[in-house]
Amino acid sequence: MTRTTSAVARALERIGRLDPALHAFIEVWPDEALAREREAAARRLPLGGLPFAVKGPSGIRSFAARRLIAAGGSPVGATSVPGPGTHWQTWGLGAHGRTVNPWRADRTPGGSSAGSAVAVATGMAELATGSDGAGSVRIPAAWCGVFGLKTTNGLLPSPDRSGLASAGVLARSAAAAEPYLRHVLGSGGGPDAAPALPLPLPAVYSEDLGFAEVDPEVAAVVRAAVDRLVAAGTVRLLGRDAALLDPVRAWTAIRGGSPDDPEAVRVRRTNDERLDALLAGGALLLTPVTPNRPHGHEGPGDLYSTALTWAFNLSGHPAASLPAGFTGDGCPVGLQLAAARGADVRLLAAARAVEDALPAAPVPPAAGRAAAGR
Repeated sequence: MTRTTSAVARALERIGRLDPALHAFIEVWPDEALAREREAAARRLPLGGLPFAVKGPSGIRSFAARRLIAAGGSPVGATSVPGPGTHWQTWGLGAHGRTVNPWRADRTPGGSSAGSAVAVATGMAELATGSDGAGSVRIPAAWCGVFGLKTTNGLLPSPDRSGLASAGVLARSAAAAEPYLRHVLGSGGGPDAAPALPLPLPAVYSEDLGFAEVDPEVAAVVRAAVDRLVAAGTVRLLGRDAALLDPVRAWTAIRGGSPDDPEAVRVRRTNDERLDALLAGGALLLTPVTPNRPHGHEGPGDLYSTALTWAFNLSGHPAASLPAGFTGDGCPVGLQLAAARGADVRLLAAARAVEDALPAAPVPPAAGRAAAGR
């Protein structure tokens, strides 16, 4: 008779085998996770003990974690975030060292939801909570080759007084993120919380949002993915020009506690107007997630990895990252999708359609052959 290993037991086994090299976790809770899984099965809760990870030391107290637990999820541990004094040197500090990218150990996984991205990319958790104040969900999702969603600002509780940060989720795919949508956002519905949308999806493509300097190879990977979507009939490109103002000074002023700074007010108002026009009629905005590929642990230098993400923290629009492909040196590249404020369910449905038209994201080498059989 073959004994079936539970989902939580498999996740814990994978953490024990893989995390000593990846450093995605700062704490692991095996006894509590297994107990919650048994309770979820006994009570027939909808998530049935789904193993998930939480971002950082306070993640278990987050609104998202509480909602997932109430629905029968089993938190297996807390994932790494940047350590003290490591702003540019590393984007994740696990219990035993800096968090490494599962595709290339010499590169950062992105941050600040660093460990969350690594955990889902390597199968150590089915999904993971994150938060995104400038790209902190979307960047690690892009650089680890997984799906990441930043929800509409203000939709879920956030401890960030500036209003820039929003809760989010990371998962192997948009489809795998649907439990978060149902039980955290409360979108309702059956197995498909994000129903299929009529195709083709109207969309605007911008390589640089009008101001960013983008690595040509990163741009080429994303453009190839967009061309594939058009050829598949998934996307129909609109003739709208996505020319935003660079939000760097506005974001910095607001984060620094000066929301009434004249430059911040001007940039925010202008970009809000332009984004509303771009996204009118249910259109999506497609861009690269980052202007650069994953950088080394010493940092990106003068280049802002957030150049294409933090505009949506200022404006509040929901935005997602999907795997788009790889650069020649084996680094994952992300495709960013942004939608109208409050259209989080529609955005996930669009992400599923896009995902279906693109090649399936491979499993990182660091996950080992066992992960390929998941």
